[in-house]
Amino acid sequence: MDTSGSVKLWEITKGVVVEDYGKVSFKEKKEELFEMVSVPAWFTVDTRLGSLSVHLDTPQCFSAEMYSVDLNIIGKPEDDKVNLGRETLKGLLTHWLRKRKQRNGSPAPANGELSVKDVASRSLIHSRAEVDVSSENDAMVYPPFEFSVVSSPSIVTEGTHGGPWRKKITDLDGTEDEKDFPWWCLDCILNNRLPPRENTKCSFYLHPCEGSPVQILTQGKLSAPRILRIHKVINYVVEKMVLDKPLDNLHADGNFASGLAGSQSQLQAVGDGSFRSGSGFKPWQKLRPSIEVLCNNQASYMFS
Repeated sequence: MDTSGSVKLWEITKGVVVEDYGKVSFKEKKEELFEMVSVPAWFTVDTRLGSLSVHLDTPQCFSAEMYSVDLNIIGKPEDDKVNLGRETLKGLLTHWLRKRKQRNGSPAPANGELSVKDVASRSLIHSRAEVDVSSENDAMVYPPFEFSVVSSPSIVTEGTHGGPWRKKITDLDGTEDEKDFPWWCLDCILNNRLPPRENTKCSFYLHPCEGSPVQILTQGKLSAPRILRIHKVINYVVEKMVLDKPLDNLHADGNFASGLAGSQSQLQAVGDGSFRSGSGFKPWQKLRPSIEVLCNNQASYMFS
């Protein structure tokens, strides 16, 4: 919400206003637009300069990921994980990288080679840094991270060797001293190297819903990336409960139930009981069950 009371929706990874809703209730519009999700805080914002300022700091800015399918990135495997901080930096510095390449007459160093020894030596201090193998040689800026060249944002650097400075991203001409950039920023866009990340996975257990005759699906703790999409959990439950399971073990109406116990989460699955003759189908494919997921009794998801 700006000083005039207008509520606007910003696309942080593109630096543009997506929608201006005018003078409406901020709280109500927020509840209308966004569903409850868990995303690490990978940036901070303020308006001290009289406009929206987005701050990217290491290592926090590399803590959030999304699957490419959720970003509608065409031509990229849907299960590829996209680091929001890394791709945002690529979008911001694409003009600088292009100009730098033109001035040097050769491609920008990548995959372990930095042209500035000082940056390389500083990188070695952080020997635990991770190379983003999935993004090697991936210099393309994807549409969700393309910044406007008409109304381009400015980059303000802080804590660099050369002191703070400010430039529009389209004004970067490749002559800027690399020492003026934070070393971790160069390490990311030139080397595909990210700082080490901890707790990138979550653990949970699968238990039947209360009152369900279904037995525990697994005795052990399950582990998955924190950006695990709920449909993968659902597929796991369906396959464990129904896949190749004799139809005699199901109720006549095809109903079954299970629970996802983790932070007091619940999962309830209900089959529609449909059955069509034919070969080449698993029982669970013939039943085509629909599943309802309850998270802390606050959110409900229906899948079929």
